[in-house]
Amino acid sequence: MPRKKITAKKTSIVKGNKVKKADRKNSNSIPEEPILLQTVRGMHDILPGEQPYWNQVRNVLEKSCQKFGYQRIDVPVLEYANLFVRSIGEGTDVVDKELYSFVTRGKDKVALRPEFTAGVARAYIQHGMNVYAKPVKLFSFGTVYRYDRPQEGRYREHWQANFDVFGEDDPILDAQVFQLADGVLSSLGIKGVQFQVNSIGCPQCRKEYLQLLVSYFESKKQKLCKDCKTRLEINPLRILDCKEDKCSQVASGAPQTVDHLCTDCRTHFKSLLEYLDELELSYTINPHLVRGLDYYTRTVFEIWTLDEGGKKHSLGGGGRYNGLIEKIGGESTPAIGFGLGIERLVMEMKRINAKSYKPPRPKVFLAQLGSLAKKKSLRLFAELERNGILTAESFGRGSLKSQMRAANRLGVDITLIIGQKEALDETVIVKNMTSGTQETMTQSKLVGAIKKALKSKLIIRNGNGEHKSY
Repeated sequence: MPRKKITAKKTSIVKGNKVKKADRKNSNSIPEEPILLQTVRGMHDILPGEQPYWNQVRNVLEKSCQKFGYQRIDVPVLEYANLFVRSIGEGTDVVDKELYSFVTRGKDKVALRPEFTAGVARAYIQHGMNVYAKPVKLFSFGTVYRYDRPQEGRYREHWQANFDVFGEDDPILDAQVFQLADGVLSSLGIKGVQFQVNSIGCPQCRKEYLQLLVSYFESKKQKLCKDCKTRLEINPLRILDCKEDKCSQVASGAPQTVDHLCTDCRTHFKSLLEYLDELELSYTINPHLVRGLDYYTRTVFEIWTLDEGGKKHSLGGGGRYNGLIEKIGGESTPAIGFGLGIERLVMEMKRINAKSYKPPRPKVFLAQLGSLAKKKSLRLFAELERNGILTAESFGRGSLKSQMRAANRLGVDITLIIGQKEALDETVIVKNMTSGTQETMTQSKLVGAIKKALKSKLIIRNGNGEHKSY
């Protein structure tokens, strides 16, 4: 009997030579849109072949958090839009051009998070973290969203690691944040990074500076791009962050923030630089670095690496935001933090051939032949796993020959074979893959015998799901 052809189009039910009236009506309806089998522009898949690099990044981040005393916090992807408008600031590209905002069916105006810090600050206030012992160190990891032109290493949906420290204004915390960032990159094999650092002062000393800045840009207004002419009225500091060539040229002659700091901000910045010198971290003072978000005060920095052609690649950045908690409704709380772009870290790791994560190699392979053997194998596999013995299998393979080839490719020490007879007898054939010898034993004695055979090479799983060799 020929197979029916299945199509995505709706068909009419025919009875004799007539089409039902209802179906004639359906036949005139708008055809369904075809499914586009590709990601939306600016989104991307992380395929299995790339996961070893991502796993390496995750492992390094987790160890760094433990070493520096950071606790994990996960905040929603969706927040009320005014949280980002209030904290990041109107006149910034993030709010004016890149925010994914919309109104829900319940009439709430919400937005996908364009960065982590605003949401973490909201959680800090909402859950009363101000009573925690200071400093409060929090770590976040996940996706952020910005409607911007996709570029190398920067997608509309991209991944970030975010570190935030609340409750301490001492510049030694600033230096430790630099130390943490450098340690993460070094552990990933990314050497020779350079920190671009600047101080943009506090709201008090910034008033006089902004007056000088506006006066300077007013005299050069005709050379500014359309956006920067608007920024001159709303947020002149953002002009220093403009990526347009003509604006960058104008900004290069603008007054420098470090020349107009108050005594406290100057002392703070000077102390930070002394700490960085003590740590022997490579840094350059960039007097026009302001970052793209309004909540920054005092310390701002970016992390750069150079390729063979001398091209700069930004891996992340951050700074102080001493007024953010108060600005969104909390009590005055000094804070500092930074973020790292995970896609860019992975790109850099690939570029310099840094090592990726290599999962532990299984020492045992479980092969089976026949339907009853498959059933018994599932239970045996679970028992081996409960006893911490890392075991590979190929349950979907039909022939024993193909399963043995898989065992050889993995380089296991022992292969366990269960056929129809073994399944009935509740025995297992244990084959030593090095010597080629094999013996049959009962399943009740199997686990102890395998542990004894593997001796110090045994790989067991600890309570965190990690594997260790003993």
